[in-house]
Amino acid sequence: MEFSPQQFTAKLIASRYLPRDDNTVRRLLVDLGFRQEVEANLAACGLRLLDHPFAAHVAVALMRETESAVFDDGEQWQSSNIGLPKDAIALLVVLWALIILPKRERQLGREVEDGQGDMFGNIIKAVGQDVSRGIAENVLLEDFGKLLGGKGRINFMLPQLSRLGLIERRNKVICEGPLLDLVFDYAEMAPRIINGAMGDLIRAQNGVAPLQGDDEDDDETANVSGENTQQEDASDV
Repeated sequence: MEFSPQQFTAKLIASRYLPRDDNTVRRLLVDLGFRQEVEANLAACGLRLLDHPFAAHVAVALMRETESAVFDDGEQWQSSNIGLPKDAIALLVVLWALIILPKRERQLGREVEDGQGDMFGNIIKAVGQDVSRGIAENVLLEDFGKLLGGKGRINFMLPQLSRLGLIERRNKVICEGPLLDLVFDYAEMAPRIINGAMGDLIRAQNGVAPLQGDDEDDDETANVSGENTQQEDASDV
């Protein structure tokens, strides 16, 4: 079935995310006119398209101009619009750092090695289990359990993240969910983690010396939006 831009926009919003190998998503990635109409439809609702060439899915997020209407309740800025408490957001940041940062390093290395660079970016650039690897739940508990509220609290939060499509749990291993690669803006978030306190913590867990002379703010709070989450900074619908 061939979707009109209006139909596809409705499908994307209702589904929260779609795989890049979906026929209409493929059209979105190569048909400029179709994409522009979809983006205009989203913009009319205060939304924007989330599309990263290294992510296996596309999704939607709030436009910067509309974030305050969703997250500002008049007293404080909400950490998410999907009911995640702050400790669950902290766990999400840790999982993003442990799964997506190494994944992106492998993807970039493979692209250089393979000389990828066709006009349309291979529609899906090196995704899959060979580049996206999970972390064992017992390793997460051992390394970060005390910092994230203990085993009981983490075991309570993991199903929440799984239901939202942020992670998948397979045989006691936490793997990337459809939205994990899109929940934060990589260009903005990666340097804050790598050069901040969390980067030092992860390096310490791996027996690597911390970076010297970094004074960066390490407050990694995400605005996860209602359904999707985004690579553009965790505000989506």
